[in-house]
Amino acid sequence: MLNLFSLRGLPWISGTDGQEKVVLSATEVASLRSEITDLEEREAHLKAQLEHLDEILRSARLSGYLYLRTRWATLPGEPPPLDDAEVDDWLPRFVVLQGSCIFLYLASTDLSPQDSTLLSDVVEVGRLPNLTREDEEIRYCFFILTRHGLRYECSTASDVQVDVWLEALQIDCKLGSESKAVDDSRET
Repeated sequence: MLNLFSLRGLPWISGTDGQEKVVLSATEVASLRSEITDLEEREAHLKAQLEHLDEILRSARLSGYLYLRTRWATLPGEPPPLDDAEVDDWLPRFVVLQGSCIFLYLASTDLSPQDSTLLSDVVEVGRLPNLTREDEEIRYCFFILTRHGLRYECSTASDVQVDVWLEALQIDCKLGSESKAVDDSRET
């Protein structure tokens, strides 16, 4: 059993029965027990993350990684926002459409979301112009606007993924003809 651990520097001795044995001090035994406890806790945490991710994937209507940035609508009397077209503030997020909410996770293995929005608060969804990154990769974009003035701008490398998200959001948010159609502002 001890051969499974790579315990360098421990004093190995040959026993009278021909087997090698290791002699440990009480401090070394306590240290090993502490390491084993830490590993068991880490294993339990990883299992919880895996079970949570499994539950999300089973119960979610739609989920996946999207690049995301948030913008707030300007309030009356505020100066117009600066042109931020040159600012690359897109962050990858694991986005989940589940039940009556949109959940935003930093990573798919996170146990709790970083942010969430009720679908009933969504007033508009639609396409945004495509982005071309420095490496010539095209990102297809769309937005989700809430009644509070918060606008989630989302992008992905897949145009089909944008269509799927927009269709699901329009149906789940019951936007219908009020929202921009999936094909309205498509740019080639």
